[in-house]
Amino acid sequence: MSFRRAFRLACGFAGGSAVLVCAAVAADTHGFFGERYRFRQTPVVVNAAQPSTWPGVSGWDSNWDKRDPSSMVNGKRKESACDIGSPDVENNKPKATRHIFLIRHSQYNLGGNGDKERVLTPLGREQAEFTGQRLASLGLEYDVLIHSSMTRATETANIISKYLPGVELISCDLLREGAPIEPVPPIINWKPEAVQYHEDGARIEAAFRRYIHRADAKQKEDSYEIVVCHANVIRYFVCRALQFPPEGWLRISLNNGSITWLTIRPSGRVSLRALGDSGFMPPDKLTRT
Repeated sequence: MSFRRAFRLACGFAGGSAVLVCAAVAADTHGFFGERYRFRQTPVVVNAAQPSTWPGVSGWDSNWDKRDPSSMVNGKRKESACDIGSPDVENNKPKATRHIFLIRHSQYNLGGNGDKERVLTPLGREQAEFTGQRLASLGLEYDVLIHSSMTRATETANIISKYLPGVELISCDLLREGAPIEPVPPIINWKPEAVQYHEDGARIEAAFRRYIHRADAKQKEDSYEIVVCHANVIRYFVCRALQFPPEGWLRISLNNGSITWLTIRPSGRVSLRALGDSGFMPPDKLTRT
């Protein structure tokens, strides 16, 4: 049977591009095209992604927050404390899940002389209204609204709180903006002094340890907590919580008024349910300043 006849027969039975390719390959294999038109048979090798080779990273650290039940038993030898079914371990096991909503402050006056003059712009106040409405629409019972003590974060939190009546507001200096760690790769238009990384980094790490961890064993129900702060702080928190290299924080971009949602299970497993969500705002209201 000639190639042309075989080709017409194949198309008549099945049709479509898949049959064309199969027929052409079969014909080439049997030498119908001759050496001049023979297909090049170059093997393509695609390897699966390999485990990370980040320095110092060797899998998931289940005791990243130092709150693993077996590590919190006092007065016991490590061997006995880790026994399966140990009463001490069982009593220290968290039962609840923590949901943490990290909100970036709204747009503010960049030209202000110092923090007190860096108030929200009219657009920034609109953004905070949208964020408050969005949080309220989720229908969750929020436990607390913690905010950075900087003016732009405080004003954002106050506007959001109008939509969440009864939720306690708490101000915290640890959440103020700063330079958490020298970013990799570096950027030429932002180069804080080494002393700023040293001071801000310790403070922001302290904020992470205070607010980002699994639930206490005494907590019986899931909690929903809001933290209004700053882009650098949020990006660093996300990298640390997911056990990504923290120096990669500057590769993430967050809109003003956006919502980042972290979930921490009783086991210590962390999931990122939303990163910089601002889809609830009209496109002409979006900014990143």
